[in-house]
Amino acid sequence: MICGCADVSMAPYKTPEAPAKTSWSQQGQQVSAAETIAPDWWREFKDPYLDSLVNRAIAGNFDVKILAARVQVANTQIGEARAGALPSLSAAAGSTFEKSTGQPFSKSFNLGTQVNWDIDIWGKVEKGVQAQQAAYQASEADWRAGYLTLASSVSTTYFQILQLDEQMAQQQKSLDKNKQILGIYEAMYKNGLLPNTRVLQQRAEINRLTNDLLELRRARALAGNALSTLLGVPAGEFKVPPGNLRDKVNPPIVPAGLPAELLKRRPDVVAAEFRVLQAYDLVGAAKLAQLPSISLTGRGGTASTVLSGLFKSFTFGLLPSINIPILDPSVKARVKTSEAQTKVAEEEYRKTVMGAFEEVENALVNLESHQKQREELRQQVEHLRTVAAQIDAQLKEGVVSQLEVFETERSLLQAELALLANHQQILSDTVTLYKALGGGWPAVTVGNASQ
Repeated sequence: MICGCADVSMAPYKTPEAPAKTSWSQQGQQVSAAETIAPDWWREFKDPYLDSLVNRAIAGNFDVKILAARVQVANTQIGEARAGALPSLSAAAGSTFEKSTGQPFSKSFNLGTQVNWDIDIWGKVEKGVQAQQAAYQASEADWRAGYLTLASSVSTTYFQILQLDEQMAQQQKSLDKNKQILGIYEAMYKNGLLPNTRVLQQRAEINRLTNDLLELRRARALAGNALSTLLGVPAGEFKVPPGNLRDKVNPPIVPAGLPAELLKRRPDVVAAEFRVLQAYDLVGAAKLAQLPSISLTGRGGTASTVLSGLFKSFTFGLLPSINIPILDPSVKARVKTSEAQTKVAEEEYRKTVMGAFEEVENALVNLESHQKQREELRQQVEHLRTVAAQIDAQLKEGVVSQLEVFETERSLLQAELALLANHQQILSDTVTLYKALGGGWPAVTVGNASQ
């Protein structure tokens, strides 16, 4: 009767309430999920070398391997949880040798076996199995999130390396041109046609360009090391061949008006909700622990003072028992703890959803802004190239000073590098958007198999 007063009711599981979005801030044509993102979305960049890098990373990256191992652990723990509803069998054999003062030496031998079975009449064990199945699904979603993060990191790092290669090529071209000018100035100085200050200014300009080139090489080496680690290769043992970013990789056209329901495909959101489901099932298991438990114990064995008579007689017994938790404070405390942990899981789910909304919105804003900036930068480069050609012609006629040439070339180089950086930013924004929208993974409905 006391146990009958225990509250073991559980409302059906439902997805926790969270702020919702019906559309993104960048409005446009609505498209379906399948039309928006493919599972191998990186192939949209049309670079076979990038495809090979991502495939190699998926096979060799240690973070992804760790996540895969955790999935395997969670899968085996399902069997461990399910084993709680199965009978257990144990066997034991022993002997006793005893000698007391004034008593003859005695010995005995025994052999016994025991079967225990805790009958899961209320479904407590099954609830634990469901909780572990939810944990397994969450770990599998974690692996998908790691897979998606890895593909994104490989892509953006590869783009950065190609950008640095192109920057170094432009920097080297400018450095070579300035060295030619220095040779001309030194010859003019020896002939008394130019003051020494012009020569020193030109050397200072070469020092600046050389320093910038060394910095670019350093950054390229660090990016190469980062890519090696992503591929599962020791840093320094893998080199990306030099390339030109704008020649090798062009951003794909991303459809506008991406529907907000694509967010259901994000692995981190799916993982967070499965952890809510896990906590929900653990509350159910804790509540069911308040009910009586029934167990059956069967024993059988034999004993004899001589080894030869060990199997001449046997003893068997059946011991059914019921355990009624009339007063066990730890049981009710476990229920309250599980309910509190569910609240934590629900808030973490809401936090993950909010972070996902922000990531998608930021990616859309960045992509749109950088695409608009590209046209402005392109026009700036064209204008500065015209100015540079005119200044160079005027320098030969002695109309302008070398300082004006320096400033014009420096402005042109900075504008060209800004246009190159903009190209790399658009590529990275596209990768970030694919990642933010779930990277082509299918939508997952969270719930127990029985629901």
